[in-house]
Amino acid sequence: MSQFSISENTSVLQSSSDASTGATRKKILIIRFSSIGDIALTTPVMRCIHHQVPGAEIHFLSKYAFHAVLENNPYIHKRYYLQHSWELLIHQLRDEQYDFIIDLHHNLRSFRIKNALGNIPHSAFHKLNWEKWLLTAFKINRLPDLHIVDRYLAAAAPLGVVNDGGGLDYFISDADHLQPSDLPVAQLSGYIAVVIGAAHATKQLPLEKLQQLCALIPHPLVLLGGKEDRAMGDAIAAVDPIKIYNAAGKFSLNESADLVRRAKLVITHDTGLMHIAAAFKKKIIIWNDTLLWRSRHCASYVSGGWTFLQALQ
Repeated sequence: MSQFSISENTSVLQSSSDASTGATRKKILIIRFSSIGDIALTTPVMRCIHHQVPGAEIHFLSKYAFHAVLENNPYIHKRYYLQHSWELLIHQLRDEQYDFIIDLHHNLRSFRIKNALGNIPHSAFHKLNWEKWLLTAFKINRLPDLHIVDRYLAAAAPLGVVNDGGGLDYFISDADHLQPSDLPVAQLSGYIAVVIGAAHATKQLPLEKLQQLCALIPHPLVLLGGKEDRAMGDAIAAVDPIKIYNAAGKFSLNESADLVRRAKLVITHDTGLMHIAAAFKKKIIIWNDTLLWRSRHCASYVSGGWTFLQALQ
């Protein structure tokens, strides 16, 4: 059983399109349950719908664990979150009487939601699972030469939406902006952010390699990650406690996003903070030798380009 909670953004109740054209409001539900990076990659869909579909009222359904990624997005009118009561969630969604559903997760749960809401026009993101399996298992590349953002936007094409070329968005509130007192003196004049966490071990450099990397960089560093990365961060910072500040686990997601926003450069694994850095148009180095295919597809979404490095020998 899954429960729900609702968050409403009154700042977009009267959008510019409504005020200027008097267009009939069109309710659109977007579904993407997880995760941080994948939700960040859907942000062009919300922005383009907001600007290109007159009268669009955008609702977003996700898991509550990722509410921080969505809560400050001005293009979303209302947010629904899965928690404990499935029946109550479906009842609330039915009452909205949506005109269109965009399924950007495309799994069994999103299928059940669309089915429960009845005969509402909808479209879905093509996940290319077969093609990804071929590449992973047999190194046979049948994947289209198309960025995932464009594949997400293709699901909004029935509404007449096209890619505006604006890249990713990420929004944080003033309350999430860190103060100078939150950082050591060595980092106040500028720093390089190093994201040490990763969702999977295969996407993460081992501790000794991260220690070597940080020792070689002649600039102040801020280590970023979750609470689960705190001990690793302490071990890395021990290499040079003045140059290296371990912020992993100390700040919320959006406070960590602010640290990414302020960084001169971001060195990262394939993580949610990588996509947040792209939204802030930061220069990024991705340290992961599994990302060679992706290197052909991301340049237009990151200011300054992407540098790909092989693992330390």
